[in-house]
Amino acid sequence: MTRLSPASVWPVVHGERRALFEDLQALEPQQWQTPSLCPGWNVHDVLAHLIDSARTTRLGFVRRMIAAGFDFDRDNAVGVARERQAEPGLTLAEFGAILPLTSTPPAALATRLVESFIHGEDIRRPLGIDREYPAGEVAKALAYQVNTTVKMGGGKETAAGWRLIATDADFVHGSGPEVTGRAIALLLAVSGRAVGPGELGGSGAADFMGRLQH
Repeated sequence: MTRLSPASVWPVVHGERRALFEDLQALEPQQWQTPSLCPGWNVHDVLAHLIDSARTTRLGFVRRMIAAGFDFDRDNAVGVARERQAEPGLTLAEFGAILPLTSTPPAALATRLVESFIHGEDIRRPLGIDREYPAGEVAKALAYQVNTTVKMGGGKETAAGWRLIATDADFVHGSGPEVTGRAIALLLAVSGRAVGPGELGGSGAADFMGRLQH
């Protein structure tokens, strides 16, 4: 798997943050309570998580994990509670303030792409907001996910046994029954998110989606 450089990752991440910031400007108050694709979190929660993640430094991450007893879920919950303002508009303003940041936890830079694309869809899809993501960059995030274990937030085990083929980017992975689709749909699927009917095709699509539902 190719190691990504900061110069190739951060402009993409910043572009995705700006696009999401613009997309959320016109939300009605009740829309912020819409359940996201991320179980247990609504749209407002996911945005707070993105702020928290953008402000997390490598050293700060270590300190936080010690405080959380090395429980990722507990740490995430604390971060969301800290960054989620009483009014969604205030949270959105805080998100606007972190748009240019380049802080990151001690993880591969590809995780910044994964986070931007997946959480962007966690928010947009339930709200009915469409975005055309840069397929080549999504494919880089997808390549990281299919080579990273589920335990570490990836989708290696989910992708195992299938030949995944992106229809809009240069991406082919694995062997087995073919599952085809846009890179963003494949990224969501291997990351445990639901995708819509018809988003995936190929001889293995039905069985692949069936297993995702169990």
